[in-house]
Amino acid sequence: MLHQTKFQSFAETTSPTQGPPRLAALRVELKKRGLDGFIVPRADEYQGEYVPPRADRLSYLTGFTGSAGAAVVLLDKAAIFTDGRYTVQTAEQVDGKAFEYRSLVDEPPPDWIADHLPKGAKFAYDPWLHTASGVDALRTAVTNAGGTLVAVTDNPLDATWDDQPAPPLGAVTTQPLEYAGKSSQDKREEIAKALRDAKTDAAMLTLPESIAWLLNIRGSDVPHTPFPHAFAMLNNDGHVDLFIDRRKFTPGIDTWLGNHVTVRPQEELGDHLKAQKGKRIQIDPATASAWAFDRLNEGGAKIVRAPDPVLLPKACKNATELEGTRRAHLRDGVALSRFLSWIAKEGPKGKVDEIEACRVLEDFRAETGGLKDLSFGSISGSGPNGALPHYRVTKSSNRKIQSGEIYLIDSGGQYLDGTTDVTRTIAIGTPTAEMKDRFTRVLKGHIALARARFPEGTTGVQLDTLARMSLWEGGFDYDHGTGHGVGVYLSVHEGPQNISKRQVNIALRPGMIVSNEPGYYKVGHYGIRIENLIAVSELKDVGGDRKMMEFETLTFAPIDLSLVEATMLTPPERKWLNDYHAEVRKKLAGKFDADTQTWFEESTRAI
Repeated sequence: MLHQTKFQSFAETTSPTQGPPRLAALRVELKKRGLDGFIVPRADEYQGEYVPPRADRLSYLTGFTGSAGAAVVLLDKAAIFTDGRYTVQTAEQVDGKAFEYRSLVDEPPPDWIADHLPKGAKFAYDPWLHTASGVDALRTAVTNAGGTLVAVTDNPLDATWDDQPAPPLGAVTTQPLEYAGKSSQDKREEIAKALRDAKTDAAMLTLPESIAWLLNIRGSDVPHTPFPHAFAMLNNDGHVDLFIDRRKFTPGIDTWLGNHVTVRPQEELGDHLKAQKGKRIQIDPATASAWAFDRLNEGGAKIVRAPDPVLLPKACKNATELEGTRRAHLRDGVALSRFLSWIAKEGPKGKVDEIEACRVLEDFRAETGGLKDLSFGSISGSGPNGALPHYRVTKSSNRKIQSGEIYLIDSGGQYLDGTTDVTRTIAIGTPTAEMKDRFTRVLKGHIALARARFPEGTTGVQLDTLARMSLWEGGFDYDHGTGHGVGVYLSVHEGPQNISKRQVNIALRPGMIVSNEPGYYKVGHYGIRIENLIAVSELKDVGGDRKMMEFETLTFAPIDLSLVEATMLTPPERKWLNDYHAEVRKKLAGKFDADTQTWFEESTRAI
């Protein structure tokens, strides 16, 4: 095995020394334009989780490479805002003398702006990089500070970025019916009917994953998420105006899209939005850029603020998508089990580091023959690094996996028939009693959610407590969500559903795929997380007078029994674990060499 990763790179930690000169250059540009402040979010015009190098402005300015954050720059001070996942990373990557460290959650940018913006100041933002809801919050903050909010026509930071990369031109491909399960025509007609019923003329779609699902296409403009950057207008007759760079098209895409999709250059989007005078246009204030709202307002459209109409149909997977996802998880489970066998043998030797472990797991996935990409950059954390829930190993942070530690690997693959996301926590050598206690509490929460039965209309926030109860009983908790939605050969983080403490009023419906991932993190020592993907299904023949739902577990790979304190499990919990491992054995049997098979049978034994 050569361990040559294709899909994941491991960068050096960025140097904080880059921040001050770039900050100074931005302030010079702001003064030229008569501006007193500017906000730099980690966002592109599509409001996606992953941004292409051209749009990674926050990283360029500050050095921070995390997946969520923002910087606010005034002429005499600046602040960077990140959440609790990135406290350590922010201190390592960002110059604390140039940027104050602030909490994205406890003191978000609008609050800081309201407190620090000088009276009479002109504060600017790039309307492409903020949602309409986000701009509303900015406007309130700036107004409260006695300032004026200004939308710039071009980004002042770009004017200082001499070697800014070009926009991506990833190839657009088809997602055949054998994987999609429903034709683009059927999807368009279904949503168009809903628009007609609501007396709405069209819906503006700004999320690339919505457009990819609607048109049964895929792309490669950003890492790990196979969608093309594009915008679209879905009209209530089912016709779509698609705004995309044609240079991305592979042969046959025009034919695939058909006569009911008109392809236009992205440069025509503004004029098209301004031409909607008097029409009722649905657009999502939580996901669409303020720029799009501005153009619709400019043209006199009647704006209908409502969620992206593709989100819910996309989240409720059809039978073909679910069956493809099951196949992808079995393929992925074989690769992960091979890796777990390998790390059990090699980890205690003290020679394997976090990067090599990522590479080995990717190799095992690649050897399935179906891997198209990772579904996200793998989280490979040993010892104290595992205590950072969203840790990303770099060449500088990379450490050896040592005996007596816990190793956490959170990873996933993109396959044509499904997207996987799975976390396993592994004891390297003999775990302590404390480690076993915490792991078993996490496992009890995982089992409680997996076994849940709930009435139709139940939301994720109503189930979140199930996953936390055993931890709460011991005085513990975790500061991330319990479950996020997952797409099918699309985004590994998909809305609108989730399971968390957040009040998201979206009921869990049949066909939705969510993660089940409670955790525990002892800062400076170790992290624990157990994650499977689960699908919502209707529970048949349950009795009673309510329609009931349950979860189908999709992920199959051993859970480390050496970390389980069996005496803490109730009889139903022990039965679930034994039944789960029996199913793992049944589904993955005959896929391993003799040595791995021996390990596999021992690792899935009944307890």
